[in-house]
Amino acid sequence: MSRFAWPGVVRVSPQHCQPSSTSRGSSRSHHLLRFRNRNQPSIPSRYRYCASSVLPNITRLRETRGVTLPLDGLIVADFSRVLAGPYATTMLADLGARVIKVERPGSGDDTRSWGPPWTDNTASYFESANRNKESVGLDLGNADDLVLARELAHRADVFVENFRPGALGKFGLDYESVQRANPGIVYCSISGFGSGGGAHLPGYDFLVQAVGGLMSITGDPDAAGGTPMKSGVALVDVLTGKDATIGTLAALHARHTTGRGQHVEVNLLSSLLASLVNQASGYLATGNAPGRLGNAHPSIAPYELLPAGDGPLAIACGNDGQFRKLASVLGNESLADDPRFATNAARVQHRPALAEALGALLAAEPAERWVEQLLAAGVPAGSVGSIADGFALAERLGLEPLIDVGEGRPAQVRHPISYSDTPVTTYVAPPRLAEHDQRIRDWLQQEES
Repeated sequence: MSRFAWPGVVRVSPQHCQPSSTSRGSSRSHHLLRFRNRNQPSIPSRYRYCASSVLPNITRLRETRGVTLPLDGLIVADFSRVLAGPYATTMLADLGARVIKVERPGSGDDTRSWGPPWTDNTASYFESANRNKESVGLDLGNADDLVLARELAHRADVFVENFRPGALGKFGLDYESVQRANPGIVYCSISGFGSGGGAHLPGYDFLVQAVGGLMSITGDPDAAGGTPMKSGVALVDVLTGKDATIGTLAALHARHTTGRGQHVEVNLLSSLLASLVNQASGYLATGNAPGRLGNAHPSIAPYELLPAGDGPLAIACGNDGQFRKLASVLGNESLADDPRFATNAARVQHRPALAEALGALLAAEPAERWVEQLLAAGVPAGSVGSIADGFALAERLGLEPLIDVGEGRPAQVRHPISYSDTPVTTYVAPPRLAEHDQRIRDWLQQEES
């Protein structure tokens, strides 16, 4: 098999789900991107989940006695909600920190009501970013609860919040107040547009994708009838959550040297702008704001979806050598010698003509057949798959993408980083609202030893 060849991958569909069935063995077929196999179910979208029946090697919940995680012993006071903050604190929880999630009594995190889909516990949206945490219900407007909230902040190593900048001051939970009582605190604030001139602006992912420029480069061009388009997930929230994690870990590391904590601030707009990378660099170099190119790349061609005989095909030629191989597989080696297509710069300049020429040749075969031939020749290519296909591919590559957190609970996506000495192997289901209320209240009311 070529070093580029995909392992056998099946396209799965909901009607083939069998959530009550037992675990199946992995089929190690080496056919390339095979998409019809009734023996490979997708993740059920209904209420009940039997994670072990979805993919053969889902990791089961297990204890890690004797295994020290990187953040063991750290306490995180999580006053955040929705996605960016909870995503960051989930990363910290995966790494061993004790994360105590503070929620509004009776309603909890907003995402508990963001459904469908629903689970037996809450909305699946909430489940996506709240595993490995404890939940306590504290009403900051209640004097007794506020005392406990402050006590939690004073005992914590990390405090994470995404309230409107300045809003926690009236509760004595702003950075200055917490830092006076707890000089070692790493206090992470997440906002939409920072704590300065944009402090009053609402910080929602969708809004930041719009005003921050991401929508202006996402979607088909105007000439093709396109309109600005958001990404398929709350990408800015996720990027900001990762930045919050990085900032928090950096501040914790600095604390080893200085003995002091610090205030870490991240905001959605800055995280988005930093993630625009080559698009931002192109604008800064030329003064010309890039537009929408659909699935095409502004600086590489062909690096886009092209029409095969039965549907779209992703081809990613990163250099001239790969393009020459593409031309050879398509049976028209002269394409690589055509002055319009001989170099990447020329291909980008003549993108419409290139797409037309390639489309005419690709129409002769279905996408799967082209994928097999192109990968064998060393040309990066693949068919467009679903999320279910993505999980199936990761499973077949031995990445074990899913973990099981208990009977009747949805599977979770594995922590994305592998550690040779401190592997993440403990996964606990997201908490029910105020599930740990009494235990945490008792702990906070006890004097520290």
